[in-house]
Order: sequence, then structure tokens, then C-alpha cells
Amino acid sequence: MKNNLLARLFGAFGLLQLLLFTATTALAQAPGAEAPEMADALRANGKIYVVVAAVVIIVAGLLFYLISLDRKVSKLEKEIK
Repeated sequence: MKNNLLARLFGAFGLLQLLLFTATTALAQAPGAEAPEMADALRANGKIYVVVAAVVIIVAGLLFYLISLDRKVSKLEKEIK
């Protein structure tokens, strides 16, 4: 059970990385794209770290919720069998 969960987790993480890197390279290819003024202002004031921390907390919370939900579903599946 634990190996199955880890395999699914690593598979999902690998897919997420693939999607993120693909989107990043697609955005990097835009001709004549200038950096948004908002990003420059946030970076200059040091507030970009607050934004990054908030995004990391939200993603970590969603990941924790999905893992706990998967464990509950696996437990129910075992009870049914």
C-alpha cells in the first residue's frame, strides 16, 4: 500500500513538473515580451517573497489534502474487499 501511494505521488509530481516546465518554456518564447511593472515593484519592495510564500502554502495544503484523501479512499477500498 505504501509503495503504491509513493508511486502515485511521484507520478503526479513528475507530471506536474512536466506541465510547469512546458508552460515556462512556452512563455519564455514570447517575442517582445516585457516584464510586468507589478512584478518589478513587488521585487523592488521585497514583497515578492510574501507572494511566493503564499503560493507555496496553498500548494502544500492542497497536496496534503489530496494525500490524506487518497489514504482515506484506500482504507475504504480495503474495507470493501
